[in-house]
Parts: sequence; C-alpha cells; structure tokens
Amino acid sequence: MSRWLLAPLLAVGFTLCGCPTPTDSNGNGGTDTDTNGETDAASGDAYRIAVAGPLTGDSADMGASISKAAKLWEKEVNAAGGIKGKKVELSIEDDKGLPNEATNVATKIASDESVCIVVGHFNSSCTKAARSRYEQAGIVEFTPGSTNVTICKESEWTFRNLYHDGTQGIFMARYAKQALKANSVSLVYENDDYGTGLKESVAAECAEIGLTIAGEAGYQRGRLGDPKQLATTLQSQKPDVIIVCGLYSGAALLTKAIRNDLGWSDVKIFGSDGVMNAAYVDTAGETAEGAMVVTPFFFSDSGSEQAKAFRQAYRDEYKADPDTWAALTYDALGMVAKGIEAVGADRKALRDWMAGVKTKDAGYEGVTGVTYFDDNGDCPGKPPMVVVVNNGEFEAADPPSVPVD
Repeated sequence: MSRWLLAPLLAVGFTLCGCPTPTDSNGNGGTDTDTNGETDAASGDAYRIAVAGPLTGDSADMGASISKAAKLWEKEVNAAGGIKGKKVELSIEDDKGLPNEATNVATKIASDESVCIVVGHFNSSCTKAARSRYEQAGIVEFTPGSTNVTICKESEWTFRNLYHDGTQGIFMARYAKQALKANSVSLVYENDDYGTGLKESVAAECAEIGLTIAGEAGYQRGRLGDPKQLATTLQSQKPDVIIVCGLYSGAALLTKAIRNDLGWSDVKIFGSDGVMNAAYVDTAGETAEGAMVVTPFFFSDSGSEQAKAFRQAYRDEYKADPDTWAALTYDALGMVAKGIEAVGADRKALRDWMAGVKTKDAGYEGVTGVTYFDDNGDCPGKPPMVVVVNNGEFEAADPPSVPVD
C-alpha cells in the first residue's frame, strides 16, 4: 500500500466520485486548463502550497509535528509523480504561535500569487489574526488545529478538519460527569481565543447538565506565574476534577505543582486537546500518570490501514511516532490534493470546491477519518475521544467517549 493514499491514483489521473468539477466562465472544467485565464497559482512548474504554524515558541513541539508531516507528504507525492503531472512545493512558515507574527506570515503568503492555498494556522488566535488577510486576498485558510468556535463561522475562506470547541466543551463537561463521576469541577484556562472560548463552552454545558463549577482561574500563555500558587487556589475550591483549557506547556507545570508541591493526589486532571502532546508527559514526568486528555484522533493497533501506513511511513522517516497534529496536517494536505485534482489550483475554484464537499461520501478519507464540511466550513464527522497517561504513554481511556448528541 502506498504511503500516500492517493499516489497511485494521481499517477493515472483519477475521477473523483461525489466531487463535481465546477466550470469557469468559458464553460471549461478546472481553471488551470484555461490557458487564457490561468492564474499564477495554477501556472508554473509546481503547485505551491503554504503551511503555517508555530515552528518556534510555546507550542513549537506541535509545530514540529506539523512541519514533519507536511514534508513527508510532499516527499511522497512528488515521488509518485506529483498531482496531475506537476510536482508540489511547500512553503513552510513560522508564526511563532503569536497573532502578530501570524498576521505578518499571512501578508507574505497572501501576496505570493503562486501559492494556491494555506494549510494553517495551528493556534486559534493565530488563525483568527491571519484570517482577514487571507480573505482579502481570496485564498483559503485550512487549519488542522484551531478549534475556537467562531473561526470558520466568520469567514467563508476558512475551513478546518477537526471539531470545534462547541463540541469539545460539551464533551468535556459530559465526560467529567458521566465517566469521571464528578460532582464539581474547577476550570483553568489560558486567556486567549482557544482557552477562553473552550472554557466558556465547558461552563455552559456544566450549567446545562447540573455539574457544579467550583471555581475558575485564568493565566496568560507562557506566563503561568507561580504554578504552586495557582495549584493552591484550585485546591481551596475542592473540585473532583480540574479541567485544563490550554496548551501542554502550562498544563505540565500545573500538573507538577498539584502532584509534587502540594501532594494533591486525589483530584483528577483532565486536559483539552491542546495538552495532547508528548511534551506534556516529558515535562510533567511521573506526575502526569493518570491524567486524561481529549484528542480528535489517536493512533491504535486496531486503527485503519491508512493510519497504520502513515504511522509506519512517519516512523521510517523520523524514527519517532507521529502525533495527532501530524496526522491532521497530513490529511489536510491530502484534502488539498483532492481539490487540486478536481478543479486545479485557482484560489477561488479551490474555495468553492471545498465549500461543496458537504457529505461523508464526497469527503476525503484519510488517516483521521473523513473530512467534509458543514455550511460554516466546520468538520462535523470527527468526534472527540479521551486518552490517559499510563506508564509514561498515552493510551485510550476507559471509556474513550461519551455521547454528545
């Protein structure tokens, strides 16, 4: 089986079921076949795709996964002959996980007319900051990591290939009550678009299902302050579960303070998907044992053939296991390839094609499941699940899920 799932099909130019090719103003199929009206993004010797994420900064471990998966995808596609006979060329940009840097990156990408689409950004604040630049330039921003509820809803040029925090928040509240048997929770959140938006979603569902919120505490990403002081505040609230709405770096420091500094062993720690990174376990060490984390995808020995193939390819290339964000990036690029095969590399044609992929049958089946979109550009077909840290490794929790409908 090919590591890149579409490779053998692309080599012979396949027909995409369920994804009709729109016509241009002259009645032709995909716009890159119309030499008179061909855009810069559709011309040249290669299809150019931008990938934007935090290669440095507080979430650099996630950025590394994104970059590695993207480079692996590029290598596999080009080895198989490219897309429609053209090579692909990735431009991987570092937004440092900072909104102002994301704006600069977006300006650079959007002004390069040879780039047909953007896979990124990762952090919700970065995706929101960059969004208007992409919209003004008429280029799709396709995030494999941002979950703030409003990101896609507020722009017809923004899509994602995972759930949003409306879904994640409901899930976390219900999981805490049903699976963890909590009567009360404390909410800890990073004070940015991701953390505050998710916290609000969790809080709303807690009110809906009668789960008591013992207290809330916010902090700035990268500026947790004294973790022991924050842990002491949480301990005074006497929750059954601490729900952390933030990234792995802050969560790891807080976990160490709870377990080591306070010796607080009976409270359950439940992190959002921003905690889903091996660096959380590496930093927290033994104190991470038993902590639970939400994730949109998890590799398992019983997973799909696509997931197994990607996992092995990633291991062969990097001598390490891929994580959730690597898989989602790989799938986002696979979806892009399907779009280019269908309609070419014209920016507007790609946006219209993605907006038209509204059913599972028409979607892209990849490592993390099937990617398709609702009217807002959100991806409805990938429910959250929970993993637990056991012997220094993530494994599926028992139970891995609870109903959210």
